[in-house]
Amino acid sequence: KIIENAKKSLASLKRENPQLEPTLAIIQAHNDHLIQEANKNFAKEIGLRVIHICLPEGSSKDEIISEILRLNEDPNVQGLALDLPESLYSSKVLNAVKPEKDVDGLSSVNLGSLVRGDVYDCLVPPTACAVMELLENLGGKTVLLVGAGGAVGAALQSMLQREGAAIISCPWKAPQLQNELRHADVVVFGSVKPDDVLVSWIKPGTTIISCSHDLLSEKCNYGQKNNPATENTVGSLAIAMRMQNMVKTMERWIQSQQYRKWNLHCLKLQPLSPVPSDIEISRAQSPKAVDVLAKEIGLLTDEIEIYGQTKAKVRLSLLERLKDQPDGKYVLVAGITPTPLGEGKSTVTVGLVQALTAHLNINSFACLRQPSQGPTFGVKGGAAGGGYAQVIPMEEFNLHLTGDIHAITAANNLLAAAIDARILHENTQSDKSLYNRLVPVVNGMRGFSAIQLARLRRLGINKTDPETLTEEEISKFVRLDIDPSTITWQRVVDTNDRFLRKITVGQANTEKGFVRQAQFDIAVASEIMAILALTTSLQDMKERLGKMVVANDKKGEPVTAEDLGITGALAVLMKDAIKPTLMQTLEGTPVFVHAGPFANIAHGNSSVLADKIALKLVGEKGFVVTEAGFGADIGMEKFFNIKCRASGLVPSVVVLVATVRALKMHGGGPNVTAGAPLKKEYTEENLQLVADGCCNLQKQIQITQLFGVPVVVALNVFKTDSPAEIDLVCEIAKQSGAFDAVPCNHWSDGGKGAVKLAQAVERAANQKNSFKYLYSLELPIVEKIRIIAQKVYGAEDIELSPVAQSQVDRYTRQGFGNLPICMAKTHLSLSHQSERKGVPTGFILPISDVRASIGAGFIYPLVGTMSTMPGLPTRPCFYDIDLDPITEQVKGLF
Repeated sequence: KIIENAKKSLASLKRENPQLEPTLAIIQAHNDHLIQEANKNFAKEIGLRVIHICLPEGSSKDEIISEILRLNEDPNVQGLALDLPESLYSSKVLNAVKPEKDVDGLSSVNLGSLVRGDVYDCLVPPTACAVMELLENLGGKTVLLVGAGGAVGAALQSMLQREGAAIISCPWKAPQLQNELRHADVVVFGSVKPDDVLVSWIKPGTTIISCSHDLLSEKCNYGQKNNPATENTVGSLAIAMRMQNMVKTMERWIQSQQYRKWNLHCLKLQPLSPVPSDIEISRAQSPKAVDVLAKEIGLLTDEIEIYGQTKAKVRLSLLERLKDQPDGKYVLVAGITPTPLGEGKSTVTVGLVQALTAHLNINSFACLRQPSQGPTFGVKGGAAGGGYAQVIPMEEFNLHLTGDIHAITAANNLLAAAIDARILHENTQSDKSLYNRLVPVVNGMRGFSAIQLARLRRLGINKTDPETLTEEEISKFVRLDIDPSTITWQRVVDTNDRFLRKITVGQANTEKGFVRQAQFDIAVASEIMAILALTTSLQDMKERLGKMVVANDKKGEPVTAEDLGITGALAVLMKDAIKPTLMQTLEGTPVFVHAGPFANIAHGNSSVLADKIALKLVGEKGFVVTEAGFGADIGMEKFFNIKCRASGLVPSVVVLVATVRALKMHGGGPNVTAGAPLKKEYTEENLQLVADGCCNLQKQIQITQLFGVPVVVALNVFKTDSPAEIDLVCEIAKQSGAFDAVPCNHWSDGGKGAVKLAQAVERAANQKNSFKYLYSLELPIVEKIRIIAQKVYGAEDIELSPVAQSQVDRYTRQGFGNLPICMAKTHLSLSHQSERKGVPTGFILPISDVRASIGAGFIYPLVGTMSTMPGLPTRPCFYDIDLDPITEQVKGLF
């Protein structure tokens, strides 16, 4: 009956979950094949897969625990059981089994629930369950447990007590055993009965049950003439109960895979006035352990990889688990054209999610870019937010994080090395020598690698035996014939280093005169960073890496990373970087930090994968808030036309960040320079400057409206802003088409200071959304550039240099004309001239060059003179950054 019920239940689970393959692992450390066969037969009957791990009979506890820990982490094993000699059933061994996989119910977690009476929260040990199945009407009876210690004995005592039995427990060697056996109504043997304990000691008619692991026969007669005592053994019944427990484990496992409601414990803030430095605020708050945060937001233990105490990578398997879970609302934070100091988009993003989650009890996630160490040690500083709206610990956020940028640097530079090395080897070797080295004889055999076979297929050579290629085919295979003058792939480093903007490589004698001019870019400008930000899966990333065009050959055809045979190696270097990093805000709300392309020289948005995972985790009524770099004309335009095309996601609301300071600059105020004190125009009330500067805010609202998404203006309030200036900005914003405009004080008050913004965003998210892209991908490259220039920047027209026109013609001919456009343009003006503030008009936008990131999937025109390697100023941030050698605390980061 038990097996039949288990079979029906499991069949039902499989119908509802067709991909399900329930698997029970059993670790055995004895040579009793009867038990092994019984487990296999019962499992087969109910439709369960069983893996038997048969360890040698003399295995130690440590060897068993090592095997348990391995199986704990195996995602294909849902249940784990132990068949061991009695001497190995120690609490250390039993508690090594994960409670959620503990089919035998012997861990302290399971037993604790059982003893407390939480029967529905635990699995009852099969042996104890079988004993109870054999007994009935126990009320008032005396039950003697002999040799039944440990976890099973504790479980039996608890269950028998609950049935009203009087329980006596004693070991086999107890001096009072003979007396107790004479008076007991029921005797339970917890282990094999020693020969010197006689059955004659047991009073006639007593029910005897044996829990011995050595007995699988159903009955053994210890009878005496005229006074039979029958021993019932639990062997097969206990194994049936184990299978029943496995079905319950599967039910719980399936339930654990479903979306879970958040049980988030937010951290309290006690804002100080005046507001301390960012690093002092960050250090004053004690973050939650990241595994605690992960559990609170519904992540499973096997979905996170922990880095220290406060960071964890999140595995992409979550997307498959929650594929049927509806997405939450999707919010983009953009901004007006900023001053060189930045206007606080990251701070608004963090303040908004703190308000939503910690103060309005709405699930929300912030998705931010990982900061480059170039600005962190250069001028701008870090990017963890600021004041009481930060990601913590801010020093970990702003420095190495989990090494993603280092992985990108390694992959990028491996590819750069491969390009130059290939040119050198082709220049100095014959076809035959190249072939012998590219396809060497190993152990007497010569064979193509998988990536080489793929190249042969692309060349139209459908052969798999290296010995069968003709001379012509060998030549086509071994020679990429890269034209050095067309190499677009540069080396990268995550440092602002102006002296690497132009370099010469190959000057050593060993490079045999192959010298060429090259350059370094900053690491976040690498196409691999853009790929990381836009990819949707590991397979998609691998394909994109292979498609990266690094140069042209001498016939003008593109040469890719796949042609160089390096795709697999790049994917290996990036396999961990593809997983978003989980951190938290000052108020303990979750944050994903992932990818960090600049917005002026790349597309300026955090990763698609982080957004997609977060949208599943927040639930249908939750919010995911992500940020686009610089002004709406740059980061937001690329978010809509590039990122949304890659992800297929539709934004619900745009939050447009403005400051009185930036508006005064656009209204004709003096220059704002990083590191220099602000002029009095910025610290004293000046309504005329604010009013004149609101033209830039109005233009950015209009740009947002081109995409059909509601816009809420967030005025990031500084202490020098007057109430009249704040009211004026909000009034003009609403008159200009914003759904709402809200002053925000999250920098000084944390989430509490952004509650009104959060409420406005929630209302706006319920508005009708008529999202649309700005241009069709089918349009010619030049026409797409013109649409962005005229409709977004306000240019009169565009002008392509001969070099740019030549590149456009080449990319169109090569089949890349249907890609979106990623403009590389200054972020300090709507035009190409950074000194032109407000809303410039009547200008012709100069396109000096056009490049292609085929793997990332966009064409990027260079507007004017754009550098992809920043330089250090006279006084970089690093003057203020230090380490306390005693406490190891970082000082001076901001």
